[in-house]
Order: sequence, then structure tokens, then C-alpha cells
Amino acid sequence: MRRLLCLLLLTLAMPVQAEQVLRRGNGGDVEGLDPHRIESVSASDVVRDLYEGLLRDGPDGRPEPGVATRWEVLDEGLRYRFHLRADARWSNGDPVTAADFVAGLRRSVDPATGSNYSQMLSPLRNADAVIAGAKPPEALGAIAVDEHTLDIVLRAPTPYLLGLLTHSSASPVHRPTVAAWGKDFARAGRMVSNGAYRLHDWVLQSHIELERNAYYWDDAATSIDRVFYLSTEDIDSEFKRYRAGELDITYTLPSSQSAWVRMHLQDELRIHPYLGVYYYGLNLARPPLRDNPKLRLALALAVDRDIITGKVLGNGEVPAYTWVPPGVEGHRSAVPEWAHWTREQRLDRARALYAEAGFGPDNPAEVEILYNTQEDHRKIATVIAAMWKQWLGAKATLRNQEWKVYLQTRRLGVDTQVYRAGWIGDYNDPNTFMEILHSGHGLNDVGYDNPAFDALLDDASREIDPVRRAHLMHQAEAMIIDDLPVLPLYFYVTKHLVKPWVKGWVGNIMDRHPTRMLSVEGRPQ
Repeated sequence: MRRLLCLLLLTLAMPVQAEQVLRRGNGGDVEGLDPHRIESVSASDVVRDLYEGLLRDGPDGRPEPGVATRWEVLDEGLRYRFHLRADARWSNGDPVTAADFVAGLRRSVDPATGSNYSQMLSPLRNADAVIAGAKPPEALGAIAVDEHTLDIVLRAPTPYLLGLLTHSSASPVHRPTVAAWGKDFARAGRMVSNGAYRLHDWVLQSHIELERNAYYWDDAATSIDRVFYLSTEDIDSEFKRYRAGELDITYTLPSSQSAWVRMHLQDELRIHPYLGVYYYGLNLARPPLRDNPKLRLALALAVDRDIITGKVLGNGEVPAYTWVPPGVEGHRSAVPEWAHWTREQRLDRARALYAEAGFGPDNPAEVEILYNTQEDHRKIATVIAAMWKQWLGAKATLRNQEWKVYLQTRRLGVDTQVYRAGWIGDYNDPNTFMEILHSGHGLNDVGYDNPAFDALLDDASREIDPVRRAHLMHQAEAMIIDDLPVLPLYFYVTKHLVKPWVKGWVGNIMDRHPTRMLSVEGRPQ
């Protein structure tokens, strides 16, 4: 009895481990948390904490084993067999099974889900037919061999499959929860997830709160107990919140503060190359850009990208004259000849094309530039409108919308002419950029419909020879640069401020930093 009392007193005297809390800036409100329906970077960052696929992101942004411990490539690259870990659990304690992944993949391509990312799974057998409604979801090439063995069957060898499987569109689902709530399952009090964290609270225009999933198979290696994703659409306001100590990590950095940050917060600044392109989408379904390639090229030539990257932004962004960012594995960029011209040469050609397109001082082209509310987007739109006015005589009006409204307007395509956008690669392969311009893709908001381009992508998806596949991708990109359904402006770098007590942050080209890889050490009390 005396020994028991001593042990109790000793236990009570031991210091209690303080809860590790992380506060992350996350831009504007997310559009949702359904892993098969989200599309924004902000939502993807949260969902990456909530769900884990067959593979997950490693510290360098490359795929590493997730729920699958190992896999084999069978049938000359047409079948991948994944072996799932027996200790994978949902946040309610239920085991994660191969059938959960089959259900998730089927749901992702089911037209009833309404996923704009469904075509990402096009490499799977019968995926295109399911997406088109010609075959039932059960026809998809995803088979539960047994409780812990999953076969993914492809229509053709797919070199980027492992990277693709880290994307949220390949997430499993907790079948009883989806059956009970349908599309409304992804809410606090309902969601059952299998990642390092579970959803605790979600307050619109404020925050999303996640807490550790005690059932996560790798919970012992997780340090952060609770993470808040704070919504702040205005990046200047986010910067102020960071300086006030309300945030440990910012979503980005306002360009207007770059010089001050380099002088005063250099040790907290994290800048890294990023697999993404900032561009203007050109609505090909509406005048004046529809059926007017000369006007589209004139507008492209009359944008000085060096001014945008050097004067407006100034954080190492790279002027973009191609669609696919540099450094993508196995890709040879289709750089247009005019990328090497002087400004004067480009403007001379732009003015000639503008006149040939039927525009001039007495008949100026009039376009509207749509952007989501954020200071840098406003600055870029203002500068480009001024360039088009000064150098061509074209009139551009500016229109801004809150993030979710902006996405809806873009998607409908009936009320846009020119809209700002950015595309971040979902995996390190040119296909992640090309596919969103395929006529059948749910995110083809510009309305680009070119059968020759579609055929090149389809051929590339079936090509197993890497040299021939690279040639097809080069041809496809050259076609985009010629047709100009999009106007590439610059290639991103990631810009974050990270407090010194946040440990484990590693810059990578995918800019993926799951909370499970981070810790908080030495935060001032």
C-alpha cells in the first residue's frame, strides 16, 4: 500500500506535457473538405492532414508509403498490387480496408459525385466510360483482392501513377458515414477520417480546427496535438496577424512587404521553387476572344512579364512563356520564338496583330479581367490593364469577387472574358498541367476544345516509351502556346513566414508540409 502511494505521488509530481498547438494561415475560406470534390490549394492542405492515401507525401514532396506498405507492378505495367498495413484505422477505430479505397475511387469518378478532378483517374481501366456515364462505377479498375490487398488496373502503363495516388481524389472513404450523410458527410461531428488528424470544429470565415487522430497508425511519430487553419483572404491582414503572434505559419507573403521582411524577418522567410504557373484564362466561348487567335496573341505579346516578376512581385518568380514549369521530370518545354524577342519586337508584332484582328483607336477591344480578392492579384490586373491600354489601346476593366463566388463564376464560363488563375501540379509530370485543357476535363474553364490536342494527350497516356511520350507532350504544349487558351504569366515560388519554434519545415517543389511532419519546440509562453 505504501509503495502504491509513493508511485502515485511520484506520478502527480511529474510535469505534464504541454499540448502542442499550431496555427496556420490558409488564405480564404475553403470550398469544402470532401476529398473527392475539393479543388483549391487551401482545402487540399487541410484534407492532407485529414486523409491518407495508398501513398503519402514525404518531407521532400515525393511519394512514400502511406496506407500501403509495399506494392508490385504486374502484367507489364497494367496492374499495381498494393499491400495495406494491418494497423491502419479510421478516426473512430474502424480498420481501413481495401474495400474503402475501392469505394473512394469509385466515388471519385461517379458522375453523381460531381468531382471536377474525376478525369485525374482516367488512367484506370474504364474510368473514362464511368465518368461519361456509359458504365457503372463498379466497372472501374479497382479491385479489393482481400481486406488488405488492392489491385489497380490500368488502361495503359502510367509512369506517374504513384504520384497521382497521393492526391485527394484517390482517398478512401468511411463507407458507413458516406452512406448515412451522403454529400454532407464532410462536417464536424460527422466526418470520419484516416489521416493523422480528425475534424474537431469548422467555423466559416474564421478557422478549421483539427485534433490528433489517436487511431492513426503513425500517431507515435506525430507531435502536434491540435492545428488551427485560420481563414484570412486578405494577405496583408494575414501578415499583420503573423506579426501579432496569432499565426505560426503564413499562407503566403504580400509582395509589398518583401523588402521589409528581408530586412527584419530574414530568418523566418521561406522561399522555394514551386510546381505551379500563374496565368490568365481566356474564355473561348465568348467574344472578343472566341475565334480570334490574333487578338489573343496580341494580348500575350503586350504583357511585359519581367515587370510583373521584377517590379510588382520581386520574390524570385520566373517569367512564363510556356505552360509547363521548368524542372518537370522528362519534359522539354515548347518555348515560343517570341519569348526571346525584345520588348520593342513584341510590341511591334502585337500592334500588327491587333489591327489584323479588327481593332484600333476607333474600335478598341474591350475585355474584363476577373480576379479573386487579394492585393497581389489586384496589382497584377491593374498593371496588365495599363499595358494593354498604353501599348495597344485596348480597354480592360477590373472585377473582383470573394474566393468561392469567383470559383463559381469561372466554372460557369458565361460571365467571364479574362480571369486570373493559378495551377499547381498535383504530381511531378507534364500531364498534371496538360490534362486540365483536355476538352473532357471538369476544370477546363476556358472552354478549350481541340480534337488534335486531345488526341496527343490520349496517345501520350498510352505511350510506354519515355522518349516518344516526351515528344507527344512537347507537341501538346506547343499547340497550347499556338492556340493560347491560357496566357501564362509567371512560374510560382512559395513564400511563407515560419516562426522559429516550428520545427521540421522542409522546402519542396510541391509545397506540401503536412502537420504530422512538424513540431513546436520552445514557443515563448
